[in-house]
Amino acid sequence: MSQPDPADTQFAPVRDFFLGRQPILDRNQALFGYEMLFRGCATGHANTDTDLRATANVIAHAAHLGLEKVIGDAQGFLNVDADVINSDIFLFLPREKVVLEIVDSICVTAPLVARIAELASHGFRFALDDVVSDGLEVQLLLPMVDYVKLDPRALSPDALARLAASFRRGKQKLLALKVETRAQFDTCLGLGFDYFQGYYFASPAIMHGKRLAPSQLAVLELLKLITSDADNIEIERAVKRDVTLALNLLRLVNTPGLGTGYRIDSLSQAVMVLGRRQLQRWLQIMLYSEPASHGQSMTPLLMLATTRGRMLELLAQRLRPGQRNIAEVAFTVGIMSLMDTLFGMPMEDIVAQIPVSDEVSAALLQRGGFFGELLHLAECIERIEDMEHRVAPVLRDLAISADELAELEIAAFAWSDTVVRYAV
Repeated sequence: MSQPDPADTQFAPVRDFFLGRQPILDRNQALFGYEMLFRGCATGHANTDTDLRATANVIAHAAHLGLEKVIGDAQGFLNVDADVINSDIFLFLPREKVVLEIVDSICVTAPLVARIAELASHGFRFALDDVVSDGLEVQLLLPMVDYVKLDPRALSPDALARLAASFRRGKQKLLALKVETRAQFDTCLGLGFDYFQGYYFASPAIMHGKRLAPSQLAVLELLKLITSDADNIEIERAVKRDVTLALNLLRLVNTPGLGTGYRIDSLSQAVMVLGRRQLQRWLQIMLYSEPASHGQSMTPLLMLATTRGRMLELLAQRLRPGQRNIAEVAFTVGIMSLMDTLFGMPMEDIVAQIPVSDEVSAALLQRGGFFGELLHLAECIERIEDMEHRVAPVLRDLAISADELAELEIAAFAWSDTVVRYAV
């Protein structure tokens, strides 16, 4: 297969696509990477050819898109087909950060194998997507492949176990696709899978009567003090009662992002510098940092909650400019929308314990009203593979373009990565 001249490859302008990123976790359920998903708005349900063209468009314009803003410190998995592999459009991507994911529909030929081997010798890494056998075509590619992705839902238990054992004998890492339940995660973990892709971690496991951790209770107490306009001295006393909160607050106000220019050593000064609005936001985020106490700050639920909160805030700012309170409420809705998973409690119980407005309650419980519509859009984008067909109608209702949505998503990704890295 001759290599085409990139100048002759006709890619459409980068616009009217939906951007999604699906988390990939390691065996400790810490964030390892993201698969970046691009969907053309006009396609309706997923269309492989159109989706790969969208991927090629984004690769070609990655300098403008800002790849580092999308994946942060994580690894980025990006679908590629034969046309993309045989082009030069991805050669400027950071090889230590990007894994080229060979789609399952690819036709394996001798020239293609030679091209992949050449790229692998120059440091590019590859994954095989949605593998269902260890036949000849797979065996031809395996020497150049670092990751093999298997879908436990598409294989019988015996076939999954056999393929997992087969690939584990090689140097490849096993990655389980579309893991949506704890049972699927446990099964794949037992079979020796290294990585897990899906949203099982964001599905609430409701445990009625569960008691909140002391640190979570301390944060909730502080949130109630702030929303009830308590005096600063009361807030300061509440912070002092929890050493972890106090240390984290001092760390936060001394991060470069706040730009105070001087060292802050007292809690009273920290509360004054941060302000009520930022303190409330920080506390909402701190609720999710509880799982990070074992040295794994990049927990997927924390990343998802902060990204969702910021995404809703930016959407509200774009749609209701000049209404600061609307944007603040939108952020709160985004952050609170995952608290049923965080606490293992029904959302109805959480809303009853944390005072919220009727608008926030309607958004969280019924996806109703303006904030509910924003939340529904964010959830559709997060699960773009299964909910792509719902995105365009919501965008039309909100009078926002796919271009604008992608721009806001990237800003939300970058903000979340910074917050998780420096503020918790």
